Amino acid sequence: MNNVEKLQRTRSFPTIRVESEPSGDAHWMYMHSDVAPGVRPCFRSQMLDDVLSFMNSITLRESQRQPGKLRHLVVASDASAFNLGGDLELFSQLIRENNRDRLLSYARRCIDGVHHLNTGLGGDVRTIALIQGDALGGGLEIALSCHTIVAEEGVDMGLPEVLFGLFPGMGAYSFLCKRVSPQVAERIILDGNIYTSDELYKMGVVDVLVPKGQGAAAVQTIIDKQRRSPHAHLALNACRNLAQPVGYDELMGITEVWVDTALTLGDKSLKMMERIVRAQEKRSIRAA
Repeated sequence: MNNVEKLQRTRSFPTIRVESEPSGDAHWMYMHSDVAPGVRPCFRSQMLDDVLSFMNSITLRESQRQPGKLRHLVVASDASAFNLGGDLELFSQLIRENNRDRLLSYARRCIDGVHHLNTGLGGDVRTIALIQGDALGGGLEIALSCHTIVAEEGVDMGLPEVLFGLFPGMGAYSFLCKRVSPQVAERIILDGNIYTSDELYKMGVVDVLVPKGQGAAAVQTIIDKQRRSPHAHLALNACRNLAQPVGYDELMGITEVWVDTALTLGDKSLKMMERIVRAQEKRSIRAA
């Protein structure tokens, strides 16, 4: 990455790596910094907590924001995959226990995160997803919640939840409908197909497509360009939240449908989840 000399490691979190400009104007948050053989690059509870904690730590109160000062947050990954989605091992366990409270608590934390990203951490931040490895399920949802999606060529992306009788319940429908028609959004969700980043770029889901290895440079170019017109981009954040809002209540209502649907899944669906978990673990071992 061409701006590494400008960045410095900030507060340490167990599962994420954060590099920030000394000014605090740009932060690069890398998920799965604790990646190791057998560690699945998904939204494990600890990583979800770390992501939320870091985002809250850089969110400014309205009185702290400076007029015309635009900041950036880049969501990326230290693993070979961007993110493989929700913690299916935990889901299977909680569904078998019929534990609605814990399942809803997990889902609510996911909604807190994607809503915060989508609204620009209060409005003065442009959020960018940098996808250099596979983004599936909840991994694609966090990318969709960002203002801009930059993906490298040949990366797999999709929402495969229908394979075990579920749907992506942490924002996918709401965010997709801001990028494509509701009919296309439903097809992407219900078909459960895995697309390449090239295909989703042509469909309008991915904003910027670049060759392998050029994603970080492309993100920096976007940041540099937006900094030349900060007032316009801050105003666009406000306009976006007015004209194309994805409200917290909407996201929570949908995720409660997800929780109630999950609790109806039978043994066949749960066994499919557990097979996927084993496949993710094997994939992590191979990648290491």
